[in-house]
Amino acid sequence: MISPANVPLTNPLVIRRTLQTGGANVWQGYRNWLDDVRRKAAGQPPAGADSFVVGRDVATTPGKVVYRNNLIELIQYASPVQNDLRVEPILIVPAWIMKYYILDLSPENSLIRRLVASGHTVFCISWRNPVAKDRDLALDDYRSEGVVAALDVVSSIMPGCKIHAAGYCLGGTLLSIAAAAMARARDDRLASLTLLAAQIDFTQPGELGLFIDHSQMHVLDSMMWDQGYLSAKQMSGSFELLRSNDLVWSREVGDYLMGERRPMTDLMAWNADTTQMPYRMHSQYLRKLYLDNAFVGGRLVVDGRPALFQNIHAPMFVVGTERDHVAPWRSVFKVHDYADADVTFVLAGGGHNVGIVSDPRNTRNHYRIALKRRDDPTVGPDEWVLATQQRAGPWWLAWIDWLASQSSGPASAPPMGSDAYPPLADAPGTYVLQR
Repeated sequence: MISPANVPLTNPLVIRRTLQTGGANVWQGYRNWLDDVRRKAAGQPPAGADSFVVGRDVATTPGKVVYRNNLIELIQYASPVQNDLRVEPILIVPAWIMKYYILDLSPENSLIRRLVASGHTVFCISWRNPVAKDRDLALDDYRSEGVVAALDVVSSIMPGCKIHAAGYCLGGTLLSIAAAAMARARDDRLASLTLLAAQIDFTQPGELGLFIDHSQMHVLDSMMWDQGYLSAKQMSGSFELLRSNDLVWSREVGDYLMGERRPMTDLMAWNADTTQMPYRMHSQYLRKLYLDNAFVGGRLVVDGRPALFQNIHAPMFVVGTERDHVAPWRSVFKVHDYADADVTFVLAGGGHNVGIVSDPRNTRNHYRIALKRRDDPTVGPDEWVLATQQRAGPWWLAWIDWLASQSSGPASAPPMGSDAYPPLADAPGTYVLQR
C-alpha cells in the first residue's frame, strides 16, 4: 500500500509518462476512475467486459440443459460426430464460488469444447446463484442436490455406463466427499476421479488461511447471518487482498496514474462475473474442512456414516498449479497420503485459474506429470519435482490421453437428454446469467 510504485512522485514510470504526455495521462486516469465509480454504483461490469457476453462470446459450446432443480442446471454438450465416441461420459463439477464457464471460455480457450472434440460426451453442472432465502442450504445439499443428482441424471441418459467425474476447486472437494460416500455405499458408477486445484487435506491451506480462524469465523458468521449469504463483493475482496499487487495496486497504477486501460480478456471478464454463497453451507464448509479438517480426519459424516477418501479405488488424475494462492500445490499433493488408488499427478505452470484454463495459445505453458501406483511408496512434493521432467505445452493434452486410456469405445453419440429428462433450454442455460 505504501510502496513507492503506488505514489505518483516516486514512481519513475509515472513521472516519465507525465512528462511525455504533458499530463494527459493524469486526465485520462481521472476519466478512467470516474468511469469505474459510475460502473460500480450502477452495478455494471468493468470496462471492456461487455465484449465477452455469456452465450455469445464465451460459454458457446453447443448443448442443452437436460435437468434443473433448485440448485443446479445440468448441461449436456452436443457431439460434433455421431460415431467413434468414448463410451464413458464425463461429468464436470465446477466450484459454486465461480461461474462454470471458466471451463468454457472463448472457443479457442475452452476445455469443455476440447473434450467434446476429442470424442467425449460431456455434462457440466451450472450452479444457481443463491440469494437471502437460500440461507439454510447446507453443504450436504450441495452434495445431494448437486453432485448426486447430476450423477443420477447422467446414469439415466446413458444407462450402464460408468462416469469420469472431474471437480474444480471447491467442486473437486465436494466431488471427493460424494465419491467417498458412494464408495462406502458400494456405488461403483465412477470410472475415474479428476481433481483440478482441489484440496482434501486443509492443514496447509495457504494464504487463504489468513482469513480463517475461530475469531474471524465469528465475524464472518455475523455478516452472513444478517444478509443470508456471503456477497460477491466480500468474496472478491478477500481474493484481491491475497494478491493485492496483481489485482489491486498494479491495476490502479496502470488505469489511474498511467492512464492506460489493461486490455480485457475472457478470463478477466469471467473473474468479474461473481457469485454468492449461502450462509449455512459456507459456514459449514469453512468450519468442517478448513478449521476442523474433518474429511481426511474421518469425522465428516454423510448419510449417518463417515465418508473416507481411502475408500475410493477409482484411478485418479490430480492437477496442482505452481503459483496457486487458493489451493497451494503442496496441499493438493497430499492426495498421495490418502489415496488407495493409482494417482497420476500433474504440476502445471500458472496459478489457480490461469494454470487450470491453460490457454493452448500460450507458448509458456508447461507441466510435470508422474504416475504413482496404488502400491508404490509415497514421496514428498520436493522429491517428486526432482524426479520429474518439465514438459512444454498445456496439461489438457495429457489429461485427454489419460481419459482415453481409462475409456472404452467406439460408441455412438447418446441422445440429447431422454424421455425422463427432455431438453429444457439451450446451453449455457439460465442459472449462469443470474446476478
